[in-house]
Amino acid sequence: MVAVPSVRVGDPITHDRLTVFPLFLESPTPVSYRLADEALADGTAVVEELSESGSVPQLAVRNQNDTLVLFLEGQELRGAKQNRVLNTSVLVGANCQTVLPVSCVEQGRWRHVSKTFSSSDTHCSPKMRSVLKGSVTRATQSGGGHGSDQGAVWAEVSRQMSSLKSTSSTMAMADTMTANKPHTDRAVAEVKYAEGAAGLVVAVGGKVVAVDLFDAPATCRKLWPQLVGGVALDALEETETTAPNAGDVRAALDALRAGPWQAVPPAGAGEEHRAEAAGKWHGSVLTLDGNLVHGSLVVAV
Repeated sequence: MVAVPSVRVGDPITHDRLTVFPLFLESPTPVSYRLADEALADGTAVVEELSESGSVPQLAVRNQNDTLVLFLEGQELRGAKQNRVLNTSVLVGANCQTVLPVSCVEQGRWRHVSKTFSSSDTHCSPKMRSVLKGSVTRATQSGGGHGSDQGAVWAEVSRQMSSLKSTSSTMAMADTMTANKPHTDRAVAEVKYAEGAAGLVVAVGGKVVAVDLFDAPATCRKLWPQLVGGVALDALEETETTAPNAGDVRAALDALRAGPWQAVPPAGAGEEHRAEAAGKWHGSVLTLDGNLVHGSLVVAV
């Protein structure tokens, strides 16, 4: 049984075609870790190319903290030979080195612009997360690790760039985000963090597109702007103005709790389970000693 705790759904917060339902844990059980953004910023975690020649689907991380560090699925890392996003949420053990499973989101560059990666403070959209999550689930369940369908990732970068009329000399997802930053900044300003929330259900138009739930409100508070900014990109493409149905929100939460979950080898510390409903959604849950760290679900695209 996967440890996805019970939650209370808060009142919706809206901005244009984006709706966010905050989630409140009934019995939080916080896990001790630092977020990657913080550790990268102060240099206690270092992410580099796997070698001088590099490896597109893998990065080397060195955690010099005395506690775990959490890298979040869909988090973008910029620099080195090309920008990447995390294929799955990873807990990196204290004072250890490991390999991060990633995907390239900058097809036209393969040269160093820096030795190490920095956090971008941005998070990819639910549409991109669906591409990642679906292919990674298939890979893990077949024993292939946390590799993604890189071609499908590049195709989604290109599709959204074209849809939002953005341009990039290196086909970088970051350039689409930068071009649309005024819009995403407005969305983040309007959809403010709901005090005490440990997660969120997000809808674009009338459709629930993602669920993220963490072990503690402190984590959600820090990651809220990134997650809202990511979904705001998808909302820019939406034409439907219908409001989401409360029943759909509850159905998404029921799916997150029920699975059916299959244990897979984690990319780092802890335990990982993954599930999907064909043509409907993809989900994953990362736990440590049976306690939730990050549970997420994205609609299939």
